Amino acid sequence: MTTLALRHARVRYGPLEALHGVTLAAPGPGLTVLLGRNGSGRTTALRALAGTVPLSGGAVVWDGVDVSRMPAFERARRGLCLVPERLAVFGSLTVRENLELTARDHAAALDAYPQLAPLLPRRAGTLSGGEQRMLALSRALLARARVVLVDEPAQGMSPTVAARTHELLGALDACVVVAEQRLPPGLQDRAGVLVYELRRGAVVFSGEPGELERRSGADRTPRGGAAPERRPSPPA
Repeated sequence: MTTLALRHARVRYGPLEALHGVTLAAPGPGLTVLLGRNGSGRTTALRALAGTVPLSGGAVVWDGVDVSRMPAFERARRGLCLVPERLAVFGSLTVRENLELTARDHAAALDAYPQLAPLLPRRAGTLSGGEQRMLALSRALLARARVVLVDEPAQGMSPTVAARTHELLGALDACVVVAEQRLPPGLQDRAGVLVYELRRGAVVFSGEPGELERRSGADRTPRGGAAPERRPSPPA
């Protein structure tokens, strides 16, 4: 059992505080979704877990140990794999060479994404956005990491490939955390998925997807942050 968590985490970008004392925990094996619109703090929370942005307060805890001061490369060496939204492949290398950087035997990657097979000799930089995403995720699958963090895994993919991607991530024997703008349709009824919704740098919901759907029309007050601004209704 692996657990990666933020404890009262704060992150600042200059004068802007992007996370306001966020607390969340992602157990594994299992899938945790960090949900929120652009500017909500979901990507910052993912990067804080990975160690690619420093905390200005709070802690990152991995299996009960505070790793807040552990560099990102050391977290990677210990089994954490981050797939960022951009720059996740080596554009000057071929698809085959990209895969072989992770594992010589890349049959599992082609089983996951057969669409990559005819692209093996092509340079990764010439692929479409969705194809680059498949390649980056294939490398994450081959890495057999203990923790897999992915920012918008299905970006640029067709609905069929996107559904396959979420199925693959949900089946990994790892602690998997994905950042999404909206809850993917394939996860809405899946058991064992944990959802955290962020808004303005604070957690406003935590629970299962079904509960989130039931509460979608209700106001949710941030935990550890200010309540969402209410605008007055226009006159009738």
